[in-house]
Amino acid sequence: MPPTIIALHYWAGSGREYDVLRPLLPEANLLTPDLPGFGAQPVPPKFDYSVRAYADWIAAYIQQQQVTDFTLIGHSMSGKMALALAARQPAGLRRLVLLSPSPPAGEPMSEADRAASLAAYGKREEAEKTFRKITRQPLAAALRAHVIADNLRSTEVAWATWLLQGAREDISTLMPQLNVPCHLLVGEGDTSITPATQRRLTLPLLPAGTPFEVVPGAGHLLPLEAAAEVRRALD
Repeated sequence: MPPTIIALHYWAGSGREYDVLRPLLPEANLLTPDLPGFGAQPVPPKFDYSVRAYADWIAAYIQQQQVTDFTLIGHSMSGKMALALAARQPAGLRRLVLLSPSPPAGEPMSEADRAASLAAYGKREEAEKTFRKITRQPLAAALRAHVIADNLRSTEVAWATWLLQGAREDISTLMPQLNVPCHLLVGEGDTSITPATQRRLTLPLLPAGTPFEVVPGAGHLLPLEAAAEVRRALD
């Protein structure tokens, strides 16, 4: 039976951010869903966009896929959602790999940056600016186009609610319930959530002995900029 890996994407992204990683895992069943309000994923009725609601959706997705043994990857926004789900100790979860996750107690962001991100919604020039800001490694034109297109197809409600609520949510009281091995990776050049921030706000809430890896020369989009390093973290 091939190992199953469920890989969750960053805010304003989609599951195709793992397209570079997929060929590096030929032996795995790699599932990369779009999350509600992002990519091509419709939003369920009465969905409130909270971290809990996303964790519920991911749990339902896992059940629908009939997955009984899996590794979970959470990147940036979805890192927080993956942590919330892992704290429930779902059956079959063997390992959690966190890529530049949004810190459990809340993401440090100035009000000026929050307002600028809210105002950037739906603007191509802002999406292009964001791409340049969050990446450090050169990426192929097709990958750059995907990142920008995913930014622009995010729904406005999902975009804004994460900035105003999800990024601020405090799920730190759930973290003592984590009972699976974790691995934390962050890009050396990540200015969205810096290595120092992860060391201060995320690592202390993870199980003792959790590896903390800073990927040289990488920015925030680790699955695209440092797929080989992400692959090694899964071993």
